[in-house]
Amino acid sequence: MKSMKALFVVATLTASSLAMATGGGDKTFARMESARKVSMDTYQVAQKQKTEGAVAESKAKATDRAKS
Repeated sequence: MKSMKALFVVATLTASSLAMATGGGDKTFARMESARKVSMDTYQVAQKQKTEGAVAESKAKATDRAKS
């Protein structure tokens, strides 16, 4: 009887740990990866606009100097 109880306790603890191991880690990782991708895309667009703005300013200054 004691060995049966011990086996039952071990089986219960094993089953609970396996159930908790699949508790949404994949969903969390996918959400994190999606957020990282959106963040990097936004950063790249901002950097591109910043660069294009600087080029446009320098061309405008060059045009103003040429007119003078």
